[in-house]
Amino acid sequence: MSHGSVSSIARRFAAGPAVVFLAAGLAGCGGGTVGMGGGDDGKKPVAAASSSSPSSPSSSASAAPPAPQSASPVEPRSSAPAPAPSDAPAADGPLRGKVVVVDPGHNIHNAEHSAEINRQVDIGTGSKECDTTGTETNSGYAEATFSLDVAHRLRAILQSRGAKVVLTHDGDRPYGPCVTERAEIGNKAHGDAAVSIHADGAEPGQRGFHVILPAKVRGGAADTAPIVEPSKELGARVAGNFVKVTGSAPSNYIGHGTGLDTRGDLGGLNLSTIPKVFIECGNMRDAQDAALLTDGDWREKAAQGIANGITDFLRG
Repeated sequence: MSHGSVSSIARRFAAGPAVVFLAAGLAGCGGGTVGMGGGDDGKKPVAAASSSSPSSPSSSASAAPPAPQSASPVEPRSSAPAPAPSDAPAADGPLRGKVVVVDPGHNIHNAEHSAEINRQVDIGTGSKECDTTGTETNSGYAEATFSLDVAHRLRAILQSRGAKVVLTHDGDRPYGPCVTERAEIGNKAHGDAAVSIHADGAEPGQRGFHVILPAKVRGGAADTAPIVEPSKELGARVAGNFVKVTGSAPSNYIGHGTGLDTRGDLGGLNLSTIPKVFIECGNMRDAQDAALLTDGDWREKAAQGIANGITDFLRG
């Protein structure tokens, strides 16, 4: 499936969330997703030894990408912004009084803690690894490094609009947190919205972003019924603004061109009691997407697009 023109896609998002939701519902009926593996967000868990086959409960036949090293051998083209000193709002603005939870996917040190990361945790509808290593570009730029960089940029933008921003981690932990704790942090913060930032590790030629929405699930500690509809709205707003700001098109391999995918196998969504979505900002294993993901200017646009989507959602 081709991407189609960005302008036509942006017009389709602008037509209203109902149109996008219908397409997303149809896209969510097909079982597993291409390029997805065993972890909470489809990334592979840390190998128990120096090399092993990745766990893959999904129906995908694609090989999971190798685990990233604890440090990226290739420096991205623009350095990350300095982290803000706290999660307090930086200014008065349209999001004053709102709490946004930002979850940087993975942790660059996960590969150094295989036993802890491979530990199974209860996600309500089953069990999964505590966390996973994430993926990386062919040049070695790690997803965990990317996600934390975008999280810092997103925090700065949201704070400038008056929001209180809570990070699930700030690269200051030895590993994790586990997917269960990531959800719990957002729940305890009583967030008005939450977004988990990722990049995919699919096959070359598979391009574009997609936003993952929670399916309606119930089991154990999981009950997403109260957050399904507001999360759909949040996801549509984020997807639409991501198109407008970055110029990126929705995924050509997940979501049937809608930029939305619905899943019930992610602990970070299943256990959330606040509106929450994941965003896979692009495919790190595709050369064209990788060129964007490693560019600091583009990452700033990605953060801006996500921030605009969150702002639109919170302002109603």
